[in-house]
Amino acid sequence: MELHILIEGDTDLAAQLHRQIGEAIRSGRLADGQQLPPSRLLAQQLGISRKTVSEAYARLTYDKLLAGKTGKGSFVIAPQKTRLDKRSADSLAGRTILQKWNSMVTPLRQPLPHGKSRYEFLGGSPSPQHFPHDEWRRCMLHGLRMQQQTQGFYSYAEGLPALREAIARHASFSRGVVCGVHDIIVTNGAQQALDLLGRVLLEPGSVVAVEEPGYPAARLIFASQGARVIGVPVDAEGMIADRIPSEANLIYTTPAHQFPLGMAMSLARREALLEKAKAIGAIIIEDDYDSAFRYEGRPTDSLQSMDRHGMVCYVGSFSKVMLPELRIGYLIAPPAVLNPLQTAKHLSDWHTGLQIQHALTKFIDDGYLQKHIRRCHQVYAGRREKLLQMFAGPLADWFELVPISAGFHLAALARREIDIGLLIKLARRVEVGLHPLRSFYHGDVTQDGLFFGYGAIETLDIEPALLRVRDILLQM
Repeated sequence: MELHILIEGDTDLAAQLHRQIGEAIRSGRLADGQQLPPSRLLAQQLGISRKTVSEAYARLTYDKLLAGKTGKGSFVIAPQKTRLDKRSADSLAGRTILQKWNSMVTPLRQPLPHGKSRYEFLGGSPSPQHFPHDEWRRCMLHGLRMQQQTQGFYSYAEGLPALREAIARHASFSRGVVCGVHDIIVTNGAQQALDLLGRVLLEPGSVVAVEEPGYPAARLIFASQGARVIGVPVDAEGMIADRIPSEANLIYTTPAHQFPLGMAMSLARREALLEKAKAIGAIIIEDDYDSAFRYEGRPTDSLQSMDRHGMVCYVGSFSKVMLPELRIGYLIAPPAVLNPLQTAKHLSDWHTGLQIQHALTKFIDDGYLQKHIRRCHQVYAGRREKLLQMFAGPLADWFELVPISAGFHLAALARREIDIGLLIKLARRVEVGLHPLRSFYHGDVTQDGLFFGYGAIETLDIEPALLRVRDILLQM
């Protein structure tokens, strides 16, 4: 890579080079520790003598902006302040828009501002040590070989046909979703699926109904697109359909495993929700983020499989089942919105990376995905059982669990007046990471308590961690 230097004329060349490299270091364009080209190479690139470059390097070393290391080369020493003063946001024409983004609170953003504790009950994180890394490595190598055959061309915005076929089989088999290869759009995680739906279905002032409490990222995505987001309360049967405003043109729900409380939406409530959406002409987004793990009771139909009028967009994610850093999900859309969503995907990022698409296709087709789900199901079932025991025993006086039958998180509602903020702060001091339910509310908090993800914590760590919490509660 060539260093960007402009030499003008043929006078005082060493001074020109000294000044330009010095300015690049002081402005931060050349980072601390960055290696500069050897004097012979830079002289050749600039068409000047090596002696001129060596003289400029010597001056920069005298200025303490460069350090020479024997046998290695010359390296940048950046001063404390390396950035030029920039215009403040207040002087920009788009300052009100920037203020809106700056004011957004993102409670699930990683990394956590306080860092991770030894015992971390973080939600949405699966168990990485149980992931079949060797099998996935073979699939990624297969994806690399397949990608080399593309000859440098862009691919399908909606995703590779082979992957969409694999997803169609997987979703139909595991969730009873009714779909074909042409109904599916491969996305960079469920987040992009929600963003695409907002782009296509919303405009400033549009009304979106979301669950309250609910998934903060979905609420923020729709709000950032100018929508008026209205929280709809949930009860033991899920989202209360009668409370959905009639002007809503988009409804976001997590019926299989409500986020964050965890209950499943009842059949009667599902039918009522579909009827409500039909009456007001709204599209339903069914976020089926972790229903692959079911522990008791009969499986429930997805809303999409019950839809007879083309109103449900089904969003699925492999990040929750496999690894979050993979960032791959999918969207199953009804005919009315399919083509606009494909166009939005094309304009957003053209298509998801081909190597990971080829790898995931092989991972599904070779049976690795189902094996991994079965393996994790046993692990998560054991962790869930341990949590149920602890909240039925040592923590029963303080918290009551919301009944759940799927997923790998649960909610504990406070039975009495508890300073949740203080409890979380004190728990951090003893290396236990707790997370409040109140962060999932958009409006007033009606049920205070804690949110427990058990995908990333070891089964044997659950009891000692919660006994520490019990001891803090006794002291409080």
